[in-house]
Amino acid sequence: MSGIVYLVGAGPGDPELLTLKALRLIRSCNVLVHDALIPSEILKEANSKCEVFYVGKRAGCNSFLQSEINSLILKLAKEGKDVVRLKGGDPFVFSRGGEEVSFLEENGISVEIVPGITSGIAASSYVGIPLTHRHGASSVTFVTGHETSEKQEKSVNWRQLALSSNSLVIYMGIRNIEYIVEELIIGGMKRDTKCAAIQEATLKNQKSLMTELSKLPEAIKENNIKPPAIVIIGRIVDFQVKNTITKLSAVNLPKIKKI
Repeated sequence: MSGIVYLVGAGPGDPELLTLKALRLIRSCNVLVHDALIPSEILKEANSKCEVFYVGKRAGCNSFLQSEINSLILKLAKEGKDVVRLKGGDPFVFSRGGEEVSFLEENGISVEIVPGITSGIAASSYVGIPLTHRHGASSVTFVTGHETSEKQEKSVNWRQLALSSNSLVIYMGIRNIEYIVEELIIGGMKRDTKCAAIQEATLKNQKSLMTELSKLPEAIKENNIKPPAIVIIGRIVDFQVKNTITKLSAVNLPKIKKI
């Protein structure tokens, strides 16, 4: 009899933002298959008999192919093991979770989805930026910045996005930020539109900057902002609450009885 695969979101990094359900499953599973950027404090919560597999993808480094990850999870589940597939953030937000679920279901494996806090939401909170505000920001768009200018068929139309949303929350956009900014300005976004860039949001070494759109690429370079990072562009940055920014908390995972 096949085991169950739990597709679990680990949240943005701060272990205290892990959901109680995610923590319970990590502590009780037979196998843990995890991506890069999962904090060691979370991985240590797995029980002593749990098999742990790292299948992370990092830009510029040797990475596991998605097909290899799919095959590994399928193999483990067919051995009758309950598998926690642990992914950073939320498993259905720029995370290929949908691909993995479809593959497993096509092969007769039961899958349960456990949402997590996505980094776009967490990053804004940890620097005091509300993603919506009734006095001028009624829409927000989450978008991947991973596409390069050389990509033949683009799924992101930056020029159209420039005027279609009050705020943009960009994942994986640091390496292509010059192209993104150029396209937004061509699309009609004002050069002095406020922006924020947040590196390693919610972690102890988080750092951030605030600037204007036209100055964003140079500011990112000068401040050595590296991936993983979130970029927020739009009027919403004007509503930053500077005196109540979320403090980076110490690790203090809740006590739950291990199963």
